[in-house]
Amino acid sequence: LRMVTGDNINTAKAIARECGILTEDGLAIEGPDFREKTLEELLVLVPKIQVMARSSPLDKHTLVKHLRTTFNEVVAVTGDGTNDAPALHEADIGLAMGIAGTEVAKESADVIILDDNFSTIVTVARWGRSVYVNIQKFVQFQLTVNVVALLVNFSSACFTGNAPLTAVQLLWVNMIMDTLGALALATEPPNDDLMKREPVGRTGKFITNVMWRNIFGQSIYQFVVMWYLQTQGKTFFGLEGSDADIVLNTIIFNSFVFCQVFNEISSREMEKLNVLKGILNNYVFMCVLSSTVVFQFIMVQFLGEFANTTPLTSLQWLASVLLGLVGMPIAVVVKLIPVGSS
Repeated sequence: LRMVTGDNINTAKAIARECGILTEDGLAIEGPDFREKTLEELLVLVPKIQVMARSSPLDKHTLVKHLRTTFNEVVAVTGDGTNDAPALHEADIGLAMGIAGTEVAKESADVIILDDNFSTIVTVARWGRSVYVNIQKFVQFQLTVNVVALLVNFSSACFTGNAPLTAVQLLWVNMIMDTLGALALATEPPNDDLMKREPVGRTGKFITNVMWRNIFGQSIYQFVVMWYLQTQGKTFFGLEGSDADIVLNTIIFNSFVFCQVFNEISSREMEKLNVLKGILNNYVFMCVLSSTVVFQFIMVQFLGEFANTTPLTSLQWLASVLLGLVGMPIAVVVKLIPVGSS
C-alpha cells in the first residue's frame, strides 16, 4: 500500500503513519527527488517507497508503470483529480471517486466509487475474491464429475465391452451438475477469511495444487466405488435373473449421482475441513441439493424407460446414499495431505 500525494512531505508522513501505511523500514520520498533517480536506482527504491509527496501526475504514472512492468505487480489506484487520470488509466484497476471526482478521473477509471467511501474498496475486493473462489470451487467440482465419468465408462468399455452409464444418464448428470451445481456453489456468500488470503498474482494459476489434490483424491475414491460395484455389485446385492444387469447399472448410476451430491457439499471449502458451517443459511444451496435429490428419485423410480433405469428397493437406495456420504470423510482425509498453495 502506497500513498502518492501532492501535499508537503511532513504532512504526508504524519497521515501515512496514522493510517498504518508508513512503517519503520518504509521510505518517504518527494517527487522532485524521485524524478532524478536513474533506472538502476529506481529498481532498488520502488519496492521500498511507501509515501511520495509533492508528486506530479507523471510521477504517479511512472511509479504505477514500474510496479506493473518491472515488478509484475497487479496495481490498483484511487484518485479524484484530473492529475490522477494518467495513473488511473495506467493501473490494472483504476478507482475514481463518484462525488468529488472530476469527469476526467471518472473517464480514466475502471470503477467509480459512488459514495466516495474508501471502505467500499474493501467490499469490492471482498466480493471480487468471493466470485473468483466460487468459480474455482465449481471448476474443481465439475472436473471431478467429468474425470470420474470418463474413467468409469472408458475403462468399462475397454475391459467389459459395455459402459454402465448411458448417454442419457450422462446427459442428465451434466444437466443437474452444470446448472444446479453452478448455481449452488456460485451463491456462496463472501466471508471474512477471504481478506486474509494472499492476493492472486498476475502469473497465479487458476487451478491450484490444492484443487488438483481434491480432484484426484475424490476421483480415485469414486472410481474405486464404481469399479467395485460393476465387478462385485451383483454378488454384494444378491442380484440374479434377467433384470440383474439393469438393476446393477441403476445402482451404479444412482451411487454416482449421490457421490456428486455429497462432493458438492465438500466443494464448499477447498482447504477447510468444516464444510457444513453456514450451509443452512445458504437457502439457494439447500434448495439445489434438495431439488437434485428429488429429481434423481423421479428419474430412477418413474422414468425408467427414458433413462434406462429400474426402480430400486429401499436397501439399494440406502446403499447408494451411504456410498456417496463416505466421500465426505474421504474429502477430509484428502485435505490433510499437504501441498503447495500455488
